[in-house]
Amino acid sequence: MPRPHGFTFGLRGDDCVVITHHGRPAATLRGGRAAAFLAEVESGDAQLVMARWTGSYKFGNERTAKNHPRNRRGNIARG
Repeated sequence: MPRPHGFTFGLRGDDCVVITHHGRPAATLRGGRAAAFLAEVESGDAQLVMARWTGSYKFGNERTAKNHPRNRRGNIARG
């Protein structure tokens, strides 16, 4: 799985953090959530933390779901 990239964050006001992904706003955090995010981003991989906080990351089950019979195109169940 490729590593997340393209995330940046900036502080807006005294208690607001805006996370962008490739220049587009992805999340806005305020108050306690903003403080928790800033503490976590300093202690870990910033790109991975921002991907997790915005929900923009792979869960690892995409291949399994893609191969499920219900999700395949062209296979019509007859019964």
